[in-house]
Amino acid sequence: MRFTDLARSLIAALALTAQADAIAALELEDQRFYPGSGDTTIKVISTGDLDVFEPFIQQFQTENPTIGIDYFVTSSATLHTAIKDGAIFDVAISSAMDLQFQLANDGTAQPYTSPVTEALPVWARWRNQVFAFTAEPAVAVISSDLFAGLDRPTTRQELIALLRQSPEIFENAIGTYDVRTSGLGYLFATQEARNSDTFWRLSELMGTRGTKLYCCSAQMIDDVASGRLTLAYNVLGSYAAERIARDDRLEILELEDYATVMLRTALIPATATETEAAGLFLDRLLQEGMREASAIWALPPLGAADTPEARAYGPIRLGPALLVYLDKLNRDAFLRAWSDAVVQP
Repeated sequence: MRFTDLARSLIAALALTAQADAIAALELEDQRFYPGSGDTTIKVISTGDLDVFEPFIQQFQTENPTIGIDYFVTSSATLHTAIKDGAIFDVAISSAMDLQFQLANDGTAQPYTSPVTEALPVWARWRNQVFAFTAEPAVAVISSDLFAGLDRPTTRQELIALLRQSPEIFENAIGTYDVRTSGLGYLFATQEARNSDTFWRLSELMGTRGTKLYCCSAQMIDDVASGRLTLAYNVLGSYAAERIARDDRLEILELEDYATVMLRTALIPATATETEAAGLFLDRLLQEGMREASAIWALPPLGAADTPEARAYGPIRLGPALLVYLDKLNRDAFLRAWSDAVVQP
């Protein structure tokens, strides 16, 4: 082997080692490798739980058996930091659409076009870099047992009244996202504050009831099901609906005055190395999202964001407005106000 070839081999080996170390340093919630029959493997970093995405991965590999998939589950904040810092992944999937938009705006996503991306509604893609494939509402989930005998509030004002009238039912028994660490929680909270005149009153009242703070929807839903929580506020509706289908201890509280509908998005990072296979994976995601109903998962299709009801209640759209609350001064001010309201001594 010539010296230049040896040098290249050593550099490549060092790069692979550095990449492995970078991935190992991430705060991962889960990881699974799905081998393919060929030499191509795509690395997918995602906020989507494995039990939700595994059926899709298996279907994709049925159609593309040569492609292996290394699937990493982490928080939206960790995903954002990893891609921003140049970690090598081929697809990034996140529920925090504002952080995804920021990645594209900062030049850390590469463009991708195909007949599938061109078929997306214009509001579901941004400059051929960020692509939406689900429309998922934030909902309140309640314990059927602990709500027994209570009228179900239908607006946030009615929920505020109930929290005031029945403090013993909700004391240390409300859960919501810790928006200081959860990218999705921060997105939900800032969008609701922007669109609802009851957000701060409700937040302050929740704070007086000793609200518990969480990283993830699944944990909140688990604690409502077990009776540790009476109410979980602003959890992912898709996760709640899937769980309620098999657990009658839970209910979704329908609040008619305002609905936050986020778009789950995917992008191909600028550092992606398997771009052709990543494009196939992305196309398949988008095809699933454009169906009226999916046989693969319970995630709501894109059409859920374009109903008259959703348009009336303000679904979050891809665009520069998403950056408003990511500005450091705005973010710091919002987090101070939120902490004063919710994290009370």
